[in-house]
Amino acid sequence: MVIKADRLPVPGETIIGHQFMMNPGGKGANQAVAVARMGGKVSFITKTGNDLFGRQSIELYKSEDIGTEHVFSDSDHPSGVALISVDANGENCILVAPGANAYLTVKDIEKSREEIEKADILLMQLEIPMETVEYAAEIAALNQVKVVLNPAPAQTLPNELLKRLYVITPNKNEAEILSGVRVTDWESARKAADRISEKGVEVVVITLGSLGALIKDGNQYHEVEAESVAAMDTTAAGDTFCGTLCVGLSEGRDIVEAVKLACKASAITVTRMGAQAAIPYRREIV
Repeated sequence: MVIKADRLPVPGETIIGHQFMMNPGGKGANQAVAVARMGGKVSFITKTGNDLFGRQSIELYKSEDIGTEHVFSDSDHPSGVALISVDANGENCILVAPGANAYLTVKDIEKSREEIEKADILLMQLEIPMETVEYAAEIAALNQVKVVLNPAPAQTLPNELLKRLYVITPNKNEAEILSGVRVTDWESARKAADRISEKGVEVVVITLGSLGALIKDGNQYHEVEAESVAAMDTTAAGDTFCGTLCVGLSEGRDIVEAVKLACKASAITVTRMGAQAAIPYRREIV
């Protein structure tokens, strides 16, 4: 549920906003939609409430050609909801009530084991329990499935999980939490990437908003500049980036080419309002 205003409120303040819109979101769902719209084959493992939002979500996933066999329904908890404020510069702040997402369990992942084992890439986020993320990563690693983690919402991560990752995609704030380095420019991003890669991650991709993305692949660094656009709303830009990155990798592109593709897709997303409504299709990328 999104409200656009001239600026974001400070604690204790009420602001009269302008445009209101309600549309499907959630990091995992956004990324699944991005994969599908970029031409990838995607199966979504998640949990929704047995409510109107949950039922609507499943129909939407099906319309996007997303596999829904592993979308579990929870009769005890509601579907997750996010309240999003967006300012005149397109920056946002988001408050999430996870609902059924918080009850996606190891048992659910075990039911989805075969789906993970046959995948090329397992893409995950942190809007589900950490033990669930760790268990899924373990299954993937045992079967040589590449694990890509978008470490959001920001938090510290177990070293054992980091060692199982092929790619991690933190933004500036998330990179700071993982590395202890304040990220403000390319140089500080390199330092943060060094700290993160020391924990065992093969490839570190730090997204830097309007600057672009810093890649550390082994001992090599690459700077991929962002497309120059007029940002309207940054919601789902990171999710578009992650989903598109995975499609690029699955097509056999190297990490630099995959990140370039992801930057182009996310640049389109920020010029539009909303979450999934803003995610582009492959035909829009030139």
